[in-house]
Amino acid sequence: MTGQSFEISYDDARIRANLQRLMTLGRDQSRVMQDIANKLEQSTRQRFISQTSPDGARWKPSLRAKLTGKRTLILDRHLLDSVAHDSGRNFAQVSVNRVYAAIHQFGGIIKAKNGKGLRFRLANGDFVIRKSVTIPARPYMGISTQDENWILKRIERAINEAADAS
Repeated sequence: MTGQSFEISYDDARIRANLQRLMTLGRDQSRVMQDIANKLEQSTRQRFISQTSPDGARWKPSLRAKLTGKRTLILDRHLLDSVAHDSGRNFAQVSVNRVYAAIHQFGGIIKAKNGKGLRFRLANGDFVIRKSVTIPARPYMGISTQDENWILKRIERAINEAADAS
């Protein structure tokens, strides 16, 4: 995604405190971070299937999804298939590499840069031209309550393993 990026940061005092405890025990956090990143990627991918945001709110279906009975944001699976994770000693992250990722995450208005307007095909095959199109937010990235609980349990397990090994 050359020249395009957006970031959603998550900072939870309980998670941070537990990671600090793990570091105090002299444990490398790489494996825990890898597990967390993998879990967050799985959760992000699942949101495309469930059509829900991290807080559990249903996405507004696209016109195509309404007309065809299919799911929103997965017609060609490019956005879904670009979801990936990475991790290191002190980070866990999920990313997507599509230039249009942010407009679907946050919503917004797409305006025509030149010409008559934006030209696109509707689900029924007709072409339309519009000066602008409003895309509703359909958050797929983020940490749900279930994710947060899983992360805390995973870190606690690592703390217990480190304490037992001492």
